[in-house]
Amino acid sequence: MPTDTDDGQDRETGAATEQTPLILVRRDEVETALAELDDAERRWAELNGFRGKLRQVVQIPDDAGGLAKVLFGWGDEAARARDRFYLGDFARSAPAGTYRLTGDLDADGAAQAALGWLLGRYRFTTYKEPGEEVDADLVAPDEVEVERLLAITEGVFLARDLINTPASDMGPSALEKTARSLAERHGADIDVTIGKDLLTRGFPMIHAVGRAAADAPRLIDMSWGDPEHPAITLVGKGVCFDTGGLNLKPGASMGLMKKDMGGGATVLGLAHMIMSLGLPIRLRVLVPAVENAVSGPAMRPGDVLTSRSGQTVEINNTDAEGRLVLADALTFAAEDEPELMIDMATLTGAARVALGPDVVPFYTDEEDLAAALSEAGQRVADPIWRMPLWPGYERDIEPDIADLDNAPKGGMAGSITAALFLKRFAGGLPWVHFDIYGWTPKARPGRPRGGECQAARAVLAMLESRYGR
Repeated sequence: MPTDTDDGQDRETGAATEQTPLILVRRDEVETALAELDDAERRWAELNGFRGKLRQVVQIPDDAGGLAKVLFGWGDEAARARDRFYLGDFARSAPAGTYRLTGDLDADGAAQAALGWLLGRYRFTTYKEPGEEVDADLVAPDEVEVERLLAITEGVFLARDLINTPASDMGPSALEKTARSLAERHGADIDVTIGKDLLTRGFPMIHAVGRAAADAPRLIDMSWGDPEHPAITLVGKGVCFDTGGLNLKPGASMGLMKKDMGGGATVLGLAHMIMSLGLPIRLRVLVPAVENAVSGPAMRPGDVLTSRSGQTVEINNTDAEGRLVLADALTFAAEDEPELMIDMATLTGAARVALGPDVVPFYTDEEDLAAALSEAGQRVADPIWRMPLWPGYERDIEPDIADLDNAPKGGMAGSITAALFLKRFAGGLPWVHFDIYGWTPKARPGRPRGGECQAARAVLAMLESRYGR
């Protein structure tokens, strides 16, 4: 983590620290960069074949055998467009010391580079002996707002930790405990409805999905901020493990289902960012936390559930449970008529088929909001893509014996029909649905394999643009 000021002093002690220049060199600027080195350094860089290729690293020694400076290839625009957070790998492997980032970067570019360094420092060591941590710090460039990047990093790490933790230690009660700790840290109010109280307080579908599990279902409800500020509600799917219910998943499909609470983890991480930065909004976070288990009380294919909204839902597949818990939570959220509702959920495999693991589809009828989100996602390198709430597929979610079908037959447009299902419960209010994956299947710079906080930074940037700080 960056602990040093831009003048080379330790933030806590004020003592001067030695800084190793970490020089970002674009591919078309290699000759210029090498010309600025002394003769010995230039020969060393040439001997090591430095060409400015993206993520190419050459460590240049000093006369005493220490590290004088580091050349880091910044490639060209086309190469950088393929991914992000390029400093992440070097942050994991850098020799101990304090590094000072230099190069031709604007404010957004400097912030993204520094964030890549921070995100690359992530480790999930809960279940193994941690290796020796190398003390490698990055001095924040002048253009970078350090407190903002640290808040974002903490939020991302919180979401990653929650998703990476197996369901044996991250069931509904453990997720509630995390939310309570977060609320206490930021002075937020929290209320949790558990077990049969879900029925008396009007959340029948949350109860139905989670009633077969030993760890009781619950609805986490957290509120923060000035009631006079614009009301923004985040809703996150918190299915802590998904067996598929009586429509049991095969083993290969069940292996990653600890991440099915990725939406809940992401909105908690995003909430941390918002509260840490003090955004002038009235924030509400709703997380229906359940385990979709198999036992005597499990809901059955063919059952018809009555939702909080009064709409009935025919259960044609118990493995399409996420939209059920979100439906009750969205209905509840809409009752307060917030200015904006945003839900995040690891909802459909169809979204992955359409856009893969990195790009998150989102759905909304709000044109200005869609444009603002797309711009924000592009600006902060948090890839999202708007998908259509195509009304022609409405008939697919309308079965014969109930108002709605939780699992339309045919297997086509699955992410769209799931979004259309949720729209029925948004009360006609401004609403956005993100169908996230919540996982990095193959390690990338700044993104180790495992749980990932997707779309949160795009939403944060959009909220900052709309409401300020």
